[in-house]
Amino acid sequence: MRLRLFVITLILVFLSGGVIVAQDDDVTLILVTHDSFSVSEDVLANFEAATGITVEILRAGDGGQVVNQAILTAGNPLGDVLFGVDNTFLSRALNADIFIPYESPLLENVDEQFILDEAHRVTPIDYGDVCLNYDIAYFEENALPVPESLMDLTLPEYRGLLVVENPAISSPGLAFLIATIAEFGTPEDDDENDYTYLDFWTDLIANDALVTDSWSTAYFGNFTQGSEDGVYPLVVSYASSPPFTYNEETDIVTTASIVASGMCFRQVEFAGILDGTENEDAARLFIDFMLSVEFQEDVPFQMFVFPVNSEAQLPALFAEYAQIPFEPAEVDYAAIEANRDNWIAAWTETVLGR
Repeated sequence: MRLRLFVITLILVFLSGGVIVAQDDDVTLILVTHDSFSVSEDVLANFEAATGITVEILRAGDGGQVVNQAILTAGNPLGDVLFGVDNTFLSRALNADIFIPYESPLLENVDEQFILDEAHRVTPIDYGDVCLNYDIAYFEENALPVPESLMDLTLPEYRGLLVVENPAISSPGLAFLIATIAEFGTPEDDDENDYTYLDFWTDLIANDALVTDSWSTAYFGNFTQGSEDGVYPLVVSYASSPPFTYNEETDIVTTASIVASGMCFRQVEFAGILDGTENEDAARLFIDFMLSVEFQEDVPFQMFVFPVNSEAQLPALFAEYAQIPFEPAEVDYAAIEANRDNWIAAWTETVLGR
C-alpha cells in the first residue's frame, strides 16, 4: 500500500511540475486552518508515509480569524498552507496577496463553478450550504412547527430558540448574514425598501437570539443536540450536518436542516500556499493530496461538507441524510467583495452596539 501511494505521489508531482520530496527528507509542513478542520489519522498518515513530509496542524480560530491572522503575518506566515478561507472572505485574502499561485493537475476533476480565482492562488476543497439546523425532538415535543422562512424567526413562538455566529469572525456566520441580505436587502438598495436586513437582525436579537464567536461554540456549546448543556434547538450550521447526529441504536437522525427557499447560502472552502513559505514543493504536494480521492472521500464524515472532486464517492449515511437546497440565497460574488466590510460594520453596530 505504501509503495502504491508513493507511486501515485510521483505521478502527481510529475504532472504538476513539482519536485519530488524523498521519503527520507526531513520536511515539516504547517497547515494553518480553522478549529473545525478534521482529517482521519490514517488518511494523513498515508500522505506522510508516501512523501516523507510531517504535517503539523495549527488551528487558529474560525475561518474569518484564520484569514485575518494570515493577513497580519503576510510575508512571514505562521505556516505553509492555509485551509479554510471561503467565498465570503476570499476577496479579503486575495487583495492582501498572501498566496502563491498553484494550479493542481487534479483540478480537472473539479466543476468550474467552484473555481473562483482564475489565477489559482487558491484551490477549492469542499462546499456546503449554510442553513439552520433544528432539534427534531424539541419541535415534536413542543408541537411547534419548524420555521419556513427567515422572517418566521422573529415570531414570539421562536423567542430564545436560535443561536447564530458572529459574521465578523465566523465564516458560517457571514454566510448566514449574506442570506439575510439576499432576502431583505440593504438600506442602500435603489428600490424602496422599508424593511432591510438590519431591521431583521434588530428583531432577531429582540427575540433573544444568541450570538457566539464561532461555529464550534454555537453547535457544540449551545445547540441542544450538540451539547448536554445546550439550550438552543435552532443553530446556524450546514445542510450536511444531520448525518452526524445519526443514532445507531434507534436508526434515526436527531436533527434536520431547514432548506426552504432563500434560507441557505452556499459556502465554498479553499486552500492556498502561503507566500513566504520555505516548503513550497511540499505545499504543492499537500494541495494535491487535499484534492485526491482519498482525502475528498474523507471530507464528509470529518468536516460536515461535500467534496469538490467529482470522482469522490459519498458515504451512504451522508448521501441519505445530508440535504442540498434547491434555491439557496444568491448574492453576486462581486457584490460581496465590494460590500462585505460595510455589511459587517453595520451589523456590528446594530447587533453588538459597537
